[in-house]
Amino acid sequence: MDGKTKAIVAHITIIGWIIALVINSNEKDEFASYYIRQTLGIYLAGLILTLIPVIGWIVSIVVFVFWILSLIGSIQGEKKETPWLGKYFQEWFKAL
Repeated sequence: MDGKTKAIVAHITIIGWIIALVINSNEKDEFASYYIRQTLGIYLAGLILTLIPVIGWIVSIVVFVFWILSLIGSIQGEKKETPWLGKYFQEWFKAL
C-alpha cells in the first residue's frame, strides 16, 4: 500500500486509522505518517471539544470541516495542515 492510500484509509473511521497506523509501522512512509498524525489530532480534538456544553455542536461542525479539508489534502497528495492546530499535531504525535 502506498503512502497516499494509507493517508486516505487513516481518515475512514478510527478503525481505518488503526489499520493505517499498523501498516505504516511496518514500512514507514512520511506522507502517510503526516496524515496519521493529523487525523489523530482531529479525532482527539473533536472528542474533547464536543464535550463542552453549549458550544459542542458548533465545534463538531468545525471539526468535521477540518476532517474534510484533511481528507481532500490526502487525496490530492499534498501535505495540508489542519488550521490552527496542525503544526502542534505534528509535534505532539511525532512518534507515530
